[in-house]
Amino acid sequence: MHRTAAPAGPAVSPLPPAEPLRLRIPAINVNAPVTKLHLDSSGALEPPPSDDPNRAGWYSEGTAPGSAGTAVTAGHVDLPTGNAGVFYGLGALTKGNTIEIDRADRRTAVFTVDALEVYDKERFPSNKVYGISERAELRVITCGGGYAKDTGYQGNLVVYATLTAVR
Repeated sequence: MHRTAAPAGPAVSPLPPAEPLRLRIPAINVNAPVTKLHLDSSGALEPPPSDDPNRAGWYSEGTAPGSAGTAVTAGHVDLPTGNAGVFYGLGALTKGNTIEIDRADRRTAVFTVDALEVYDKERFPSNKVYGISERAELRVITCGGGYAKDTGYQGNLVVYATLTAVR
């Protein structure tokens, strides 16, 4: 799957850093608390804990959502129990859908989806996904692509979004 497009709307001025508290994606009925994520010993982003299927994570050593740069959020598409994860419906998003992040500074950063792309884990374009931006951008990542019982998902679905409003 490859859906690339120019930014969906005009970007607004980035905000000062503030911790994200909730992530909402109205188009797919997501309303999730946000937990901090870190890198594991190999340098890969650790997934959110799987004890709560409705939890999203944020790479807390990186950019805060709404601030200048590329903020990274992640969540499970499904769990080992077979239950749907917080981002089960992520692949149904389309350009122009919104992602809202409530922040500790009582502001809500509103991002507009620019594109969705699925990448094979062996050829994941880290620079494109995590690269530096002067604008306030957001990446929402979950597992995707083919699934093999012995190795799990073969890829990742990445949603690209740009800050277009602040409430």
